[in-house]
Amino acid sequence: MKPNHLLHKSVPVIAIDGPTASGKGTIAQLVAEHLSFHVLDSGALYRLVALAAQRYRVHKDDIATLVMLIGGSHISFCEGYAQLDGVDVSSEIRHEPVGKLASAIAMHAPVRSALVACQSAFRKPPGLVADGRDMGTVIFTDAVLKIFVTASAEDRAQRRYKQLIQKGFSVKIDAVLRELRERDTRDLKRATAPLKPAPNVRTLNTSTLSISESVNQVIAWYWKIKPTYSAKNVGCG
Repeated sequence: MKPNHLLHKSVPVIAIDGPTASGKGTIAQLVAEHLSFHVLDSGALYRLVALAAQRYRVHKDDIATLVMLIGGSHISFCEGYAQLDGVDVSSEIRHEPVGKLASAIAMHAPVRSALVACQSAFRKPPGLVADGRDMGTVIFTDAVLKIFVTASAEDRAQRRYKQLIQKGFSVKIDAVLRELRERDTRDLKRATAPLKPAPNVRTLNTSTLSISESVNQVIAWYWKIKPTYSAKNVGCG
């Protein structure tokens, strides 16, 4: 009988990476729905840790306590809702201060290492679409399809600005653009798992492609290289 870790590895993964507000999360969700795959929003995991740190007043550079917090918190996703210790916090984790804190704590290698197993656990039959910043370079290096989504900083700032306005936040576009560029710099320059295209990656520029065009392209790429495996060879659990 094939070992469980081999069964796990036989489940196909589509890894979608890219900078903030590039559209990768929306693309990942729609591709997953089309293929009936599971979806992993890795950014939500870091935001959940950031929210827990806020609640317990843990400093962003207190690495040991942050790692302990990950081990002691119950983080889960149920029907699209993010839960922290059994409470739906889907809206809370989307607040800008939480996002900024998540970006800061994600720079710490021990924090990222503590979340590796959590992210890997999302790999279940029939497949997974994982979006983030190191899905193809670190977490799922054997992904059958690796995508890097990009767009100009100005276009991404406009998208984030509209999202925040729709949620009732009072923000200025210049401030959104500045914070986005600052986050880009942190993501690109961090020592552990910096944001960069994975080897053999395929690029989508959402400044020139619509979300629907991007989704259709990812699906077309997947069907061209779809791995051949039997459902009988894929274990559950």
